[in-house]
Amino acid sequence: MKRTATAANLSNGSKSVKKPRPTVPDYHLTPSVRDDDGEIVWPAPEEKMEAARAFIRECVSAGKPTLIVPDKDADGLTSGAILEHTLVLLGLDQSLITAYLPPKGHNIHDEACRSDMASLNPTYIFILDQGSRSSPPIIDGPHRGIVIDHHHALANDHPKDALQITACDSPPVATSSLLTYLICQDLHEGVQEACDWLCVMGTHGDLGNTLKWEPPFPDMKSTFKTYTKKALNDAVSLINAPRRTASYDVPSAWKALRASKSPRELLNNKSLLAARAEVNAEVERCTHTPPKFSADGRIAVFRISSEAQIHPVIATRWAGHLSSSKLEVVLVANERYLPDMVNFSCRVPRCARAKEPPVNIIEVLKDVASRAEDSTLRERLGDSFARGHKEASGGIVPKAEFEELMAVLEIGKKVERESPKKGQKPGQANTLLNYFGKN
Repeated sequence: MKRTATAANLSNGSKSVKKPRPTVPDYHLTPSVRDDDGEIVWPAPEEKMEAARAFIRECVSAGKPTLIVPDKDADGLTSGAILEHTLVLLGLDQSLITAYLPPKGHNIHDEACRSDMASLNPTYIFILDQGSRSSPPIIDGPHRGIVIDHHHALANDHPKDALQITACDSPPVATSSLLTYLICQDLHEGVQEACDWLCVMGTHGDLGNTLKWEPPFPDMKSTFKTYTKKALNDAVSLINAPRRTASYDVPSAWKALRASKSPRELLNNKSLLAARAEVNAEVERCTHTPPKFSADGRIAVFRISSEAQIHPVIATRWAGHLSSSKLEVVLVANERYLPDMVNFSCRVPRCARAKEPPVNIIEVLKDVASRAEDSTLRERLGDSFARGHKEASGGIVPKAEFEELMAVLEIGKKVERESPKKGQKPGQANTLLNYFGKN
């Protein structure tokens, strides 16, 4: 006779019933901000959206050299492609448009990058999905600049004299590609047909392919009828691959995206396929690294060594698997991506996504740095520490300072139990076995 599940559990007292995975609310249901009239403020304040449209019209009317500076990932590159399509549709000569892609380990605030951009003599500069911080002008010399972004930023976190349009304060936070698309859609009737698939690709690249395109997100049913979800999502992984390779071949992704009129055209691109194969192999090599945990159990740390930018991929992967009532942050540190630096990515694990108040990785990292014995640690970690999003942050910091940060967390410290048995050696309370075997 077959035993019932209840009977089986009673007869195996040592085996606990597996806890159900926590329910994570659908992203589009994140409560929105409303204005004084009760209207939803989304994807950004309307006055900012109109200011961006006016900037684009001004750029086209001026007919001057224009520089597009998109970020390296699917969200950033599709933002750039959407903007370029729009500028051309509005009448700007294609020959006046140039793209600048910062090299590996650099960002637009580096003096080398500022010099490179200035050498192109642009009159108008569009910074897309690069993150934003308070800084000198985008370049030295006359220009008009605009930042279109969705990373966490305060009101003054932008290059001097640049116009800033950010989605970060209008939840559910739109991606940079979606924000760019919604800005441009009202400027020309051809934008939707030419760019809807780019918008979906960029948005899925940042928010995942399980996103529900329901209000306040736009209705993209016609897009999914024209292009299959499989083609769109496969194209995302291909466009994301080159920037993760050791060679950081972002130009090949940008070139492929600009040359394509649909996601299907990307699926057989040999350069993109080779890049994805290289990245997948490196992820497989490094993803089985076991974690160590902070003394309080809130942070799981994985340390890998790779010239490829795979630390964000591994962080995202482990965030979906590790589970504990205490765990709040999964941190993957790559010690070989850049010389003398540690690049690390943090994600909120699935088990912590429904916590109230929500986990804010940026604040968690800043709090850890503030608890260091040496009060100068936060300053020495630099401007690339605790950047990005509240749910997906990280940093690029010197190796010595990273070790100081780990010391604050007391990574791997053996915690003595309250009442250890006589003769029994205390062990680390928050071990990997606890995370997988006792939940």
